[in-house]
Amino acid sequence: MTTVDRSVSREWVDNAVRLIEADAQRSADTHLLRYPLPADWSVQLYLKDESTHITGSLKHRLARSLFLYAICNGWVTEGTTVVEASSGSTAVSEAYFASLLGLEFVAVMPASTSPQKIALIEAQGGRCHFVDQPSAIYVEAARLAEETDGHYMDQFTHAERATDWRGNNNIAESIFEQLALEQHPVPDWVVVGAGTGGTSATIGRYIRYRRHHTRLAVVDPENSAFFGSYETGAREYQTGMSSRIEGIGRPRVEPSFIAQVVDRMIAVPDAASLAAMRHGSVALGRRVGGSTGTNLWGTFGLIAEMLAAGRSGSVVTLLCDGGDRYTGTYFDDDWVREQGMDLSGPAAQLDDFAKTGSWPAS
Repeated sequence: MTTVDRSVSREWVDNAVRLIEADAQRSADTHLLRYPLPADWSVQLYLKDESTHITGSLKHRLARSLFLYAICNGWVTEGTTVVEASSGSTAVSEAYFASLLGLEFVAVMPASTSPQKIALIEAQGGRCHFVDQPSAIYVEAARLAEETDGHYMDQFTHAERATDWRGNNNIAESIFEQLALEQHPVPDWVVVGAGTGGTSATIGRYIRYRRHHTRLAVVDPENSAFFGSYETGAREYQTGMSSRIEGIGRPRVEPSFIAQVVDRMIAVPDAASLAAMRHGSVALGRRVGGSTGTNLWGTFGLIAEMLAAGRSGSVVTLLCDGGDRYTGTYFDDDWVREQGMDLSGPAAQLDDFAKTGSWPAS
């Protein structure tokens, strides 16, 4: 009998999975916050606060899932160099998990990436590798992984498949468990943004699998391709431009974005995202990030629809990360003006919504 045996010791793999699971076990689930709305509206708004993860954002869940997926597939093992195309929160979180496992991590990013973002990645033990053309990050990440005999994590391809969407402590299961004792335990809407598309895919699939009446809305910032693709049905839709709202929006439709599980898409101007971010920060008594503002803008429009129809119920969205990362940008009036944005119009619309529950027809 002729055989080929490529088995290796699974001691490192077993310990790596244990370390990641132990890290999750040490962290309590993220909170589901009540957003202050008038009691007589009979609509409750909840924010899943992902900023409380160790690395400070929703991407912590993604990075954990990606590492488990890669380890259990045999792609990452002892001594593997892990490479990712990211200059944002995903790179911060992946650097954290690589450090936890004693692995080298390299984030491939545009040379124009801000020093603040670079510092966050390096603080978690990651190394930054720069390219001149932002569109080259994917090819360069794959090349670097091959050169180092490492693994290109490729969040944009693997995000939708790395998480068990049927349950197993994913974000969708957590939301519905935390709502169980609320007045309206099954929300009318869940509202999220899309960066990789992994979160919207997980939630959209879970809703269908559990046969909930909940619908999924995805909000999309300026310059992003997801809304245009959804509107036209063109999977290859591209804008060629980067989103100014960190963590969401892409110049192309990423492989992990599953449009078929999305019930509605809402295009949100960047000025509206920042105005809603600031409005929500005041209401919550703490600073939230720009993508949370995008979520809130879309959420308020849906709540106004419910009120106009005389419907009670609940809506859930995500508090993706804290606002302290954006003191020099989104919360800086000079930076906002330099970007050519005027927040006064959206701010007035938000103030009117808070008082009356009304929203202009789209």
